[in-house]
Formats: sequence, structure tokens, C-alpha cells
Amino acid sequence: MGLCGLRKAQTLARTLPTSFTKKYSSTTSQQQEQSPDDEFTLSLLDGDKEGIAVMSMRRFRYKNAMGRNLIKRFLDSMEEVKFNSKIRVVVLRSADLKERLTMSPQEVGAFLSKLRRSVSEFHNLPIPTIAALDGSALGGGLELALACDLRTAASNAKIGLVETGLAIIPGGGGTQRLPRIIGPSKAKELIFTSRVMDGWQALEMGVVNHCVEQNDGGDAAYQRAMKLAEEILPNGPVALRMAKAAINRGVEVELESGMKFEEAYYAQVIPTKDRMEGLLAFKEKRKPKYQGH
Repeated sequence: MGLCGLRKAQTLARTLPTSFTKKYSSTTSQQQEQSPDDEFTLSLLDGDKEGIAVMSMRRFRYKNAMGRNLIKRFLDSMEEVKFNSKIRVVVLRSADLKERLTMSPQEVGAFLSKLRRSVSEFHNLPIPTIAALDGSALGGGLELALACDLRTAASNAKIGLVETGLAIIPGGGGTQRLPRIIGPSKAKELIFTSRVMDGWQALEMGVVNHCVEQNDGGDAAYQRAMKLAEEILPNGPVALRMAKAAINRGVEVELESGMKFEEAYYAQVIPTKDRMEGLLAFKEKRKPKYQGH
């Protein structure tokens, strides 16, 4: 975001009592007509939730269906989050992918390329990410959730990599990320069977971290994700980034190399003012006030 855009965002933020919400709208007249049904919002919360960013993907005609326009806006929002040092946790409200059904083979290839890029970029965000699965997270929607660090699900959520039932395979990283999360054997079972799970079944298989009974508002998974985000929020921002990097890099290599990654990232927190603040707060028996440097 440029300086002018940043000033506008800051001005807008001051006019909203609970959050700054940015809607990524389409540009062409045809896309503008679709925007009520294909909406992406980025909300930067304030007050006691300052530091939490919420990305919401909603298509009201096809609930949580993830399309081409949505992916573009998603990529734009990640650029904004990536370079905002005040954001410490991202909560993603889930999306399902349906648009491939209407595409030609050539369009599918281009679309999947953008999908892989968006999922990979989200996985590589340096801050903790939490997916909240309150509706359907099927196919690409689940692949995006698998790119998050943590996942919460409502009891009535519909979760699965269903591509083999359509005579294709997961194309947004599902064949790679799911086995790394739950193990190859369980991942093969879910992909080979094209199984759709509810939240409790996903918890039993290890696909999600937490499952909660759905509430009347239909946002139980989101509320659970927010509680997790609030638990993460008080901790050192630099430490969170280094811990995520150490884990992500370490799990891809053998233990000895992983320990070297841990040593390298640990060295990054030693010279920070936050580390000294943590020690001082412990000594003075008070809560630390971390600034992210």
C-alpha cells in the first residue's frame, strides 16, 4: 500500500468503532454486478483485539464458493497483511471452490496456477494463521485451510478433498499438505474415498485442531478461532514469526538440519527489545508490552 493509500486507510479506521473493514470490489461492470454474491473483506480489528486481521470470503448465492475474482482480491489482501507490522494473527473464514465446474480445460490450468500461488503465499505468511470452518470447506476451500497453521471447525461443517469423485485430483496443494498434517495413510483414505466429513470426524482424523458445536449464529468455528487468536496475541511478535519459520522449515528436513534452523531463528530474537521487555516484565511481575522489535 502506498503512502496515500495508507493515510486513507488510517482515516477510515478512525471512523469505525470496532474494526477497519476493506472490501475488495471488482473493476468491470460485469464483475461489479457480481460483487454482492462474490465478496471478500479484510478487517483489521482494534480495541483489545488489535493485531488480529480477519479475512472473510463470502458468496451469498453459493455460500463460501471460491472463484477467480475472489482469488485476485485474496492475493491483494495478503500483500497488505504481509507488510503491516501491527498485524500479529490472521483469522481466515473458509471458502469452498465451485467455479472450476464451468471452466474449459485451458481455463482450469490457468485458474489452478493462481490457486496454487495464492495458497502457497498464504502458507508462507510469516505470522500465525487460523482457518475457521463454519460452512463447506471442500476441494480448494480445504486446501486453503490446510495452508493455515491452525484450523477450527463447527460440528456441522462439510470438510473434504472431493476431487477424485469428479475424476480429478486436488490441485491446490492438497496431495502434499494433507499427508504432512495427518500422515500419508489417512490422507490417502480421505482423497481416495472423496469423503466429506463433519467437524467431529475431521477432528478425529487430525484435519482440524478444534471442533465446537455450531451455534444459532452459524459462526461457532469463527468464535473458537478468535479465542485462539486472543491467546496468541499477547506473545512476542518476533518470537511468533521465528517460531513459525523454524517449525515450517524444520519439518521439511531431518532432525539434525531442523535443529540448525531452530538455532538460526533463535539467534534472531536475542537482540530484540521485546526479549528484554519479557525478562523485565517477569522480574517486575507484570504483563509484558511487546512492540515487535
